[in-house]
Amino acid sequence: MGKWNTLLASGTNRALPFDMVAVKNGGPVEMFTAGIAALGGIKQFVKPGQTVVIKPNIGWDAPPERAANTNPDLVGEIVRQCINAGASKVMVFDKTCDEWTRCYKNSGIEKAVKDNGGQIVTGQTESYYRPVEIPGGKSLKKAKVHELIFDSDVFINVPVLKNHGGATMSLGMKNLMGVVWDRHFYHATDLHQCIADFATICKPDLNVIDGYRVMKRNGPRGISVDDVALMKYQLMGSDIVAIDAAATKIFDIELSRVKHIGIAEEMGIGTTKLDTLNIKRISI
Repeated sequence: MGKWNTLLASGTNRALPFDMVAVKNGGPVEMFTAGIAALGGIKQFVKPGQTVVIKPNIGWDAPPERAANTNPDLVGEIVRQCINAGASKVMVFDKTCDEWTRCYKNSGIEKAVKDNGGQIVTGQTESYYRPVEIPGGKSLKKAKVHELIFDSDVFINVPVLKNHGGATMSLGMKNLMGVVWDRHFYHATDLHQCIADFATICKPDLNVIDGYRVMKRNGPRGISVDDVALMKYQLMGSDIVAIDAAATKIFDIELSRVKHIGIAEEMGIGTTKLDTLNIKRISI
């Protein structure tokens, strides 16, 4: 099973100086540089010789200004820092909704990844996915998961913060749907429960929420730049539930409206009690 067995414990036992870092008022690269430094640097997560998989949102054939996908400059900077930390290979993928080659190109992410020494991998080939059981799942009992999640040493989850018609918000846990082959099952069954179920077994080492440009309505694809607000935020940490809970505050939405976050807390995946956490706040 390769990395999968160790991945189950990822993001929970790492000794970090802060539980979460919240950065605002800078560019994507500037905010990531400040935030990851506060967590002790990317070398807290990536050791020499390790392989890294980065999972942004690349689901839509849209330019960066539309904020349907993760900011390409942020993705490129994470790739660059992982390479500089000694990673032997840094791979980036998503199972896209629109035609994948157009999504990769027009999002700007493919170029940013390649320019910084990373590799782009398709998420659209079923043979790349392996079956896995979800013992604690209530609605989602099994799934096919992309092989990079099994085989890589480090998993970095980099969602974009945005409105979502089905899930209310697209955040860290929702972004994990892009490593699963059959996302239609989620929508046809119980979307919020399935999102939480999968998070019981798939726990990224680091979550970085891109809140630089934020799609405030008409998500997840958006219609035009009129749907987007320039908010200049970034959140990072290992507790995906806490990260998602904090992101709802940036979006100014009641936590209870994003049902999978509360479900995930009830299942013991993480906490929404932000006042119990040691959070470093940085203003650029």
